[in-house]
Amino acid sequence: PDRIMCTYSVCPSPKVSDTVVEPYNATLSVHQLVENADEVMCLDNEALYDICFRTLKLTTPTYGDLNHLVCAAMSGITTCLRFPGQLNSDLRKLAVNLIPFPRLHFFMIGFAPL
Repeated sequence: PDRIMCTYSVCPSPKVSDTVVEPYNATLSVHQLVENADEVMCLDNEALYDICFRTLKLTTPTYGDLNHLVCAAMSGITTCLRFPGQLNSDLRKLAVNLIPFPRLHFFMIGFAPL
């Protein structure tokens, strides 16, 4: 195909879950992500809350705070696509270099410094 489908998925955690059906939604979506997405960037919901509590010192993080962290991570991943430079790449090169087998296209996002 001429298009790369890159998704950003938040994985639920039993510690910070506020909805009963979160694990079911995540489980049922995996099949579609394996079959239809070319790259899946996974974000851990519990890790997002831990960053808000420990690093940002927020007592009650809101969805806006969590979205800000996700936005910063997404911005970091797509920097090479948006700005000119010698080390520029595209999503296809990223997939070629990081995916050993076609169905193993799930990546955990790391973001530093916080």
